[in-house]
Amino acid sequence: MSLTAGDGAALDSSGWRPSRGRDNQAVRAWYPDELALAGREHLDAGYVASYDRKSGYDPSEDTEILVRAGLSKNSTVLDLGAGTGAFALAAAKLCRRVIAVDVSSPMVAALRQRTLESDLSNVTVIRTGFLSYEHSGDPVDFIFTRNALHQLPDFWKAIALMKMVEVLRPGGTLRLRDLIFDFDPHESDESIETWIADAASDPSVGYTPAELAEHVRIEFSTFSWLFDALLAKAGLEVRQRNFVRHVYGAYTCRKPAEGCP
Repeated sequence: MSLTAGDGAALDSSGWRPSRGRDNQAVRAWYPDELALAGREHLDAGYVASYDRKSGYDPSEDTEILVRAGLSKNSTVLDLGAGTGAFALAAAKLCRRVIAVDVSSPMVAALRQRTLESDLSNVTVIRTGFLSYEHSGDPVDFIFTRNALHQLPDFWKAIALMKMVEVLRPGGTLRLRDLIFDFDPHESDESIETWIADAASDPSVGYTPAELAEHVRIEFSTFSWLFDALLAKAGLEVRQRNFVRHVYGAYTCRKPAEGCP
């Protein structure tokens, strides 16, 4: 497992490296502190230790979708908000290289430990965020992100999506899963209350009503009709789009090939 930042920048003992902006200078003063936006639970080692069981995530559907989109032994995948690495490690068995990125120290520590235990040598782990990630080398073939972009307000979602498109090769694929609200504002009360009412009662195996209510109250999930516009403005074509109970979206998007409109 490589612990380099991918651009030659020095890492401190936690894996953090200085963030830089698009012009390779220090990140602008008006950029947010991504660690402050990460969600306090994601910075808690106890929460991270139970994260995989709580989230109940199976990466097989996402890897299958990317294989159908061309994922192969020659591909490079960028996993943004990689968490404890469930997708990153599954993808690493199918491709040349995975760059796994997360801003949380406990998440990165868990990912590094899982990578060492898996004996995979093609995973590069970087502690950084959507906005501070700096890519070097050839564009990536695929980008994956799950349950992370909602940590950013819509203005910063737009910037993050633009940065993703910049590092994605022409014809490349973005696969995204997140809490996105597929209803109109006047339907919010009924839709959110119905979703929360069916939450898990046991916090060890799922998200509770209190946790879902807190998500809506303090985090930045957006409406699908706004998110669709953000994707289009970033230059991405939506190839597949589906929702679970109007609150959880899965998107497969493509960056147009060079010369295509």
